[in-house]
Amino acid sequence: MADNGHLGLAQIIYSNVGGIRTTCQFNAKIFYPEKSKPTLWETTQLSHHEVSEDRMSFYADDCAVELSEDGTYYTVKSMNSENAIVNLKVTRTSPGFHAGKTGKTLFGTDLSKPWGTMRHAFWPRCVVEGTITTKEGPVDFTGRAFYVYALQGMKPHHAAAKWNFVDFQGPNYSAVMMEYTTPPSYGSTVVSVGGIAKDGEMIYGGVTQTAAHTKAKNDSVNEWPEPEEIKFTWSGKDKEGKAVEAIIEGPLGERLDRVDVLAEVPGFVKKIVAGTAGTKPYIYQYCPTKNKLTLKLKIGDQEISEEGLCFSEATFISE
Repeated sequence: MADNGHLGLAQIIYSNVGGIRTTCQFNAKIFYPEKSKPTLWETTQLSHHEVSEDRMSFYADDCAVELSEDGTYYTVKSMNSENAIVNLKVTRTSPGFHAGKTGKTLFGTDLSKPWGTMRHAFWPRCVVEGTITTKEGPVDFTGRAFYVYALQGMKPHHAAAKWNFVDFQGPNYSAVMMEYTTPPSYGSTVVSVGGIAKDGEMIYGGVTQTAAHTKAKNDSVNEWPEPEEIKFTWSGKDKEGKAVEAIIEGPLGERLDRVDVLAEVPGFVKKIVAGTAGTKPYIYQYCPTKNKLTLKLKIGDQEISEEGLCFSEATFISE
């Protein structure tokens, strides 16, 4: 979330489906302020990829995502496409977190021998500096950021039927959430991980959040219920035992993008996912800027209200 109004995404997708073939992509995306230009989306296949011995950094030809020795920042660099040359530094300004001892979600009837796992870890509040250079020149991304590490040890349509993702960044506070609902074969179980942070401190991290689409409309392209208004809540305790409650609610405004996932993933992955009946993954992306959303936060008896940028995604995969 750049101070100049640009929104951006830089992402490595390392995919090994079924242990048969490994594919690797670098994705970069720029949303321009007030949609002054068409959204830039660039995805590039990577070659000769490897992960560092400590599993903290990633390298490929003309691409590196590298953790600093002191563990406080990542550098993200890619020169794989002249449409989007990425040179960013993401520095955490609060502690990171994950849920539980390992950050893993286990799937299966025997948790000592799960047939599938997912792991998520987060840096909820970061500062970012650097640029993404397009054919028109560099775009300065000095501003705020959110870093997500996601390891999905299973086929995506087996893990979840739908997802919600929230990244709120205000002047003093950040609130983040990742929520998914398992397919009916796993009881349509809702799993949520979220946190609230300020510079130097995690206020709350846990698994008691909710994400609701309070108003939606039918998308005639795919028949999914496209959200129009949302309500996100966080509930727990801080390290001193004080009750923490937070809420963000309101209209999403015009969507930033609707992503047809099967049009973007590697062909090999597409064949596996598309071969499953009823699977039609789409991602809806939003970030209200004209009417910004407000984080209402209560810590013990202290009440805080802060307007900020709230980037959110609603992903639908299967019924």
